[in-house]
Amino acid sequence: QPALEESGGGSVEAGGSLTLSCAASRNTFNSLYMAWFRQAPGKEREGVGAITRDDVTNYADFVEGRFTISRDSATSTLFLHMNSLKPEDTATYYCAAGFVHGGPWSTSGRYMNWGQGTQVTVSS
Repeated sequence: QPALEESGGGSVEAGGSLTLSCAASRNTFNSLYMAWFRQAPGKEREGVGAITRDDVTNYADFVEGRFTISRDSATSTLFLHMNSLKPEDTATYYCAAGFVHGGPWSTSGRYMNWGQGTQVTVSS
């Protein structure tokens, strides 16, 4: 079983909603931070948001209250609930864990475990 495995991507129209899931191994799920990143073609990978073991969440400014990260300890699953989607949200979304201390949650290099990614496409 991979350490992280995303699902739930797809194509929606602008204004629509999607929920992404990330199934994690138990050890991976206990990471200080679990996070969602995204990468659009030709752009750098950027942090979307993260959640701590104590369920404290942080989000990138561009989220603007549209996305919510949650986690289910019973199933070791991380979620990204996305509402009011915009065409600029089109990207491959990645789940990350295994955070190493020493930087903000949004630093991709601080995460040791990554999923394979799931594509989200928002049409106008």
